[in-house]
Amino acid sequence: MRFFALCLVVALVAGAGPVIAQTVSLGGSFGTKALLLIDGKPRHVAVGTAVDGVKLLSVTGTDAVVELQGKRVTLMLGGAQVNLGGKPGQESGGQIVLTAESGGHFYASGTINGKAVRFVIDTGATTIAMSQSDAERIGLDYKNGQRGYVNTANGSVPAYKVSLSSVRVGDVMVHNVDATIVPAPMTHVLLGNSFLSRFQMRRDNDRMTLDRRF
Repeated sequence: MRFFALCLVVALVAGAGPVIAQTVSLGGSFGTKALLLIDGKPRHVAVGTAVDGVKLLSVTGTDAVVELQGKRVTLMLGGAQVNLGGKPGQESGGQIVLTAESGGHFYASGTINGKAVRFVIDTGATTIAMSQSDAERIGLDYKNGQRGYVNTANGSVPAYKVSLSSVRVGDVMVHNVDATIVPAPMTHVLLGNSFLSRFQMRRDNDRMTLDRRF
């Protein structure tokens, strides 16, 4: 048996009648079953079955798809808070909740200009930062950005500064976010202060909460 620690906390809000708040996190997977924490209670849920209105549609070693009242969401490693009760396409979420993984780092799955990326929180980074290979993968025309240089362990290297149309983590979307594109390979996209400064950040042990300020 192998469990995969997944750190997504998802807020589920019923779309009809009285608002009923539910929290769901994916604690692990085993075959065709997922370990879901529903309102803090561990539940082993098989594909095709539902517990407390949360139906498990599919599960792999790294993610799971759940459904509530006909709305689907994918729970991924390091993902952030997602509102399943809002209207389709709603982007008014105001809070991101993350749990530290091994090493104390906070990761989040999200999108840049609608393309999937994997973030790591970096409060020491002035802007979002990504490698040229990641920028090319998501179709970012970074070479038309402002050219400059950044200091690395190997000295000063050329870089490009661009403005990202949208950056999304969970159901929280931020527009017009500065980013720096560097030639060096990077395992993750750094979620720096050009994004983080728009939130009030607080940390309680291994949990980080980002509340949107503007």
